Amino acid sequence: MPAERRRSPRGQGDQLRREILDAVNRLLITWGSAEKLTIRAVAKEVGVAAPSIYLHFSDKLELVWSALADKYDDLAAQMAAADANAGDADPRERLRAQARAYCQFALDNPGHYRLMFEVRQPPAEMSRIGLHPARRVSGRFRAGFTRCQEAGEMLSLPVEQAALTLWAGLHGLVALNHSLFLEASVADLTLNVADGLVASLVAGPDGAAHLRPVATDTVRQIRALMAEDDSEAGQ
Repeated sequence: MPAERRRSPRGQGDQLRREILDAVNRLLITWGSAEKLTIRAVAKEVGVAAPSIYLHFSDKLELVWSALADKYDDLAAQMAAADANAGDADPRERLRAQARAYCQFALDNPGHYRLMFEVRQPPAEMSRIGLHPARRVSGRFRAGFTRCQEAGEMLSLPVEQAALTLWAGLHGLVALNHSLFLEASVADLTLNVADGLVASLVAGPDGAAHLRPVATDTVRQIRALMAEDDSEAGQ
């Protein structure tokens, strides 16, 4: 049981806020979800009275989102940096760079990624979901597809749907990597499949001509991984 925390000197409320957010992260890691997390549990972890938590956060939802906000900021910043580093590349290549940055962040920071997207968070009313810190990530995808459209690239779906589809696909890739594939070489496969997701959603100014399937190294790697599954399925 954490020792009772000494009262912060006047003017050091920011320090208490940081301690509260650190405690929330610890509890989320320990419990694997926010279901057991309560204001009282957080106060006990920090060593303060529950009313002290309410001086900084209005409810459990704001508490959890605030604790995770810096991680979404880091991911969005890495995506923005990849976008900027693409320089004068066409919008599709810039979007591809952001998709790769998303996957690379998840591969490099599996603990943070699980907290952000694999730990169950408190349910939010529709009126508040737009304030979730993950909006910084989804906003980058939407902006990327919007640039593609404005540059004359043909999208296979409307901007908003394309952005959500890409996000969901990338998350699925990362989840498979985290749960099934342990070899470092599979990380390259994840990034290459991410490229394919972008290509399937942005056909380019020449339409779908570039989508004709060809036997790439990525395809051969997938076939090698799935060969044993296919042989078992045929039995």
